[in-house]
Amino acid sequence: MNSIFLRIYGGMCAALVLVAVLGVLALHLLNQTRGEQYRERLAHGTFSLMADNLRPMNDTERRRALAVWERLLGIPLELRTFNQTDLDLGQRTRVLRGQALVEQTGPHAAKVYRLVSDGEQLTLVGEVRQISEQLARATIYLLADELVRYPVAEQPGRLAQLKQEKGFGFDLRLMKVEQADMDDDQRRRVSEGDTVMALGKGGDSIRVFAGMVGTPWVLEIGPLYQMNPYPPEWLVLIAALGLSLIGLIVYLLVRQLERRLRGLESAATQIAQGSLETRVPARGADSVGRLAAAFNGMAEHLQQLLAIQRELVRAVSHELRTPVARLRFGLEMLGSASTPEARDKYLAGMDHDIEDLDRLVDEMLTYARLEQGSPALNFQRVDLDALVNQVIEELGPLRVGITVERGLCLSAADCDGAWVEAEPRFLHRALQNLVGNAMRHAKSRVTVSYQVGQLRCRVDVEDDGPGVPEAAWERVFKPFLRLDDSRARASGGHGLGLSIVRRIIHWHDGRALISRSKSLAGACFSLSWPRHQDRS
Repeated sequence: MNSIFLRIYGGMCAALVLVAVLGVLALHLLNQTRGEQYRERLAHGTFSLMADNLRPMNDTERRRALAVWERLLGIPLELRTFNQTDLDLGQRTRVLRGQALVEQTGPHAAKVYRLVSDGEQLTLVGEVRQISEQLARATIYLLADELVRYPVAEQPGRLAQLKQEKGFGFDLRLMKVEQADMDDDQRRRVSEGDTVMALGKGGDSIRVFAGMVGTPWVLEIGPLYQMNPYPPEWLVLIAALGLSLIGLIVYLLVRQLERRLRGLESAATQIAQGSLETRVPARGADSVGRLAAAFNGMAEHLQQLLAIQRELVRAVSHELRTPVARLRFGLEMLGSASTPEARDKYLAGMDHDIEDLDRLVDEMLTYARLEQGSPALNFQRVDLDALVNQVIEELGPLRVGITVERGLCLSAADCDGAWVEAEPRFLHRALQNLVGNAMRHAKSRVTVSYQVGQLRCRVDVEDDGPGVPEAAWERVFKPFLRLDDSRARASGGHGLGLSIVRRIIHWHDGRALISRSKSLAGACFSLSWPRHQDRS
């Protein structure tokens, strides 16, 4: 994704989806574990009481006790060995530890396993269809059967002992009828030996009251709370973890962005302090990556402009020194001239120096305008053959003894003549500069040739002069460059013509090259650019 907004927005959406999925999974696993613990807590005390009562009995007594409990509880009970059950190793381990294992078989039904005899690998198995109501009724019957064996005064203590020994997961209390939180009708029913269920004060629990026949006690079980699948404390914890995860993801996204922006800020500060070679890593295709690439391009262009400016100032200072010195010398000699002929000679020399200064200023202004950036180019259909003829006619007569002629001019068979797309004014200037440069260094001959293909075109300007050393081919297009050989400053020029040519052909998405002429043995300057310009 190349958009920072889409990246951050997508990251936040992914974080929200991830938090939602993790939250649902966490709640599901949490509720599954809490449900198992809740059912085991309700069933543990009752089934432990039955299993402990069965342990000392023989087989006949066990069958008789199971039959009585089945009739009283309304649930099927049986004794099975581990081999007769489908418990896995983990479940068997929990049963062997003395835990009441509850295996849910339906929305409100479950199988309860409780170890009876470790040596016999025998377990008590009960199928409870309504775990809360049936276990409450079974608990009352079993506790009553256990408490009647003790004197009335000892029954509350025995009940507390049973609650601790058997691990009941709810409160058990013995109280007087008048102490029980019941209305008159419920007290009457309890006094008659009935079992009464009442809602707790908050409406989220059930309390079970049963009268103990032959005693003044009322047995209260509960309150028994329904398991809340969405406990507020867990929801708050999951929300806090979710917000933390979202914050972490957003922080990582924004931190990377801030680090990249700080790199840009640091680089801009270093450039402002004069360290023009500073660059930033241009990673990625997003807006910050494009900004970094644009920043590097700006810094590179700024460095080049300042280097060109310094080079231009040095070169201009050097170029101005010679004609100014000659003008000063001419003025001094003009004052001491004794004849009109001498005076005319010095005036002509000074006029030549002024023309030289004028040409220098003109070339410097042209070069400065070209280096400021690409102007608005008006690409048109240009007849390259006619343009070559025009340049030859304009420059050919300017130097006596130098012949400027056409060389080999070729056009592909599928090309409509020698037309190309170019900016006519600037392409004319580039050809003029190349031909003028060749005429200054040629001995007697300059040729201009071209090749027009289906996709690209090329113009070659060759001379029979001393040529350019191959070591200087890369430097010859730099401004104010003069070579220390036969193509020296004695040939004229200010070293800006080839720099202007390079800039113009660069605007045409082309290249300016130099090589050795095969036909004339001098220098060969070539311009190559696409025949069709992209105007998008």
